[in-house]
Amino acid sequence: MTFAATILTLYPEMFPGPLGVSLAGKALERGDWSCETVQIRDFATDKHRTVDDTPAGGGAGMVLKADVLGRAIQSVGEGRPILAMTPRGKPITQQRIREIASGPGVAIVCGRFEGFDERLFEHYPQIEQVSLADIVLSGGEPAALAILDACIRLLPGVMGAPDSGHEESFEDGLLEYPQYTRPQEWEGRTIPEVLRSGDHAKIAAWRKARSEEDTRLRRPDLWERYSDARDRPASGARQKK
Repeated sequence: MTFAATILTLYPEMFPGPLGVSLAGKALERGDWSCETVQIRDFATDKHRTVDDTPAGGGAGMVLKADVLGRAIQSVGEGRPILAMTPRGKPITQQRIREIASGPGVAIVCGRFEGFDERLFEHYPQIEQVSLADIVLSGGEPAALAILDACIRLLPGVMGAPDSGHEESFEDGLLEYPQYTRPQEWEGRTIPEVLRSGDHAKIAAWRKARSEEDTRLRRPDLWERYSDARDRPASGARQKK
């Protein structure tokens, strides 16, 4: 089954962009995924093909019009998640990426200017308002590319090693452990001895410990969620009196 990606944007020439090369590009050539763009401006009805207007109540910038975007969204049909890229959205997670990648595809609406007319989301509650991080971009296209890349690399056959998508940051709620490769010594620094020991149990224990330590120090938000989940009694477990 082909993973179908549809991007609603004012700049369709930005796609597939970097997703047309490397592993994603090869997967696109094989037909593992498809990339369709929808020009939002095509759904404007005036002679100037206007897609934005001044914000109600005053203020700087322009706002994408709900009527134009509504017609654009209606053109993509149903059956796939619809994401709207906006800094007001919920930060996307690796878990949500994996859910999307396991489905038939995704439609992504790329914001511009000061964002969307809020009535769009009131009328289409199925649209997920999503952000990439706590940053503001000039438009949603770079974020859409990142989300698509995260999904595409999880499609069957895209990555060489089957375990590549599992033993990495965020998959188990932790950051990935540090990685090393040859040469054994570089600039006076050597690969940790445990990784050269050949003892797979010790290596696994070291990697788990480093994942936990680095997550605790670098991402206390992730560490708190991980610790809460780890300490929470299993579902249906009998509580001690």
